[in-house]
Amino acid sequence: MNLTITDNARSKILEFRAAEKKEGLALRVGIRGRGPGGFDHAMRFVEPSDRAEGDRVIDGGGFEVYVDPDSAGNLDGTTIDFVESPQGSGFRIDNPNPLWKDPDAQAVQRILDEEINPAVAQHGGFVTLLDVKDGVVYVQMGGGCQGCGMVDVTLKQGIEVRIREAVPAIREIVDSTDHAGGRNPFYRPSKGGASPYA
Repeated sequence: MNLTITDNARSKILEFRAAEKKEGLALRVGIRGRGPGGFDHAMRFVEPSDRAEGDRVIDGGGFEVYVDPDSAGNLDGTTIDFVESPQGSGFRIDNPNPLWKDPDAQAVQRILDEEINPAVAQHGGFVTLLDVKDGVVYVQMGGGCQGCGMVDVTLKQGIEVRIREAVPAIREIVDSTDHAGGRNPFYRPSKGGASPYA
């Protein structure tokens, strides 16, 4: 596995690690999930005892980097940099890997990016593809879609119809959202309304 840490990023990581005032901390790099903007990367310091049996261990130049096996394939060829600009500073992760390798997942993601998310964004919502397994699409809805009173209509009469029309191998869409945790739904369940994508 090839993971590049630029000199700027290495210096910042060593600086942040020194501020932790703990000896021997390693950097864990992984992928938490996928979203409309691409992979959701995660970086955090961990104790050496947190190293798991299947982790890839990379020499970061003064510290070890742990990468879990589920993330490793999707991080190959990635570069971690630290950038400073008038807009702010922070780590930038340049990951050249495709968001999905499975052609059905790629097709579903394209429909979400080009059609569904622009439509639900008008109501402050978004739909994230979590996975595609055995013809079943798993999605999570956020923003104005989380807890919205019209979410079932949006999902069944809009999103599911369009995805199944575009990708015939898909037989079901499963909503994995915790709708009870929605903080700002577009339509409150008690007030009704119209679906933004149906």
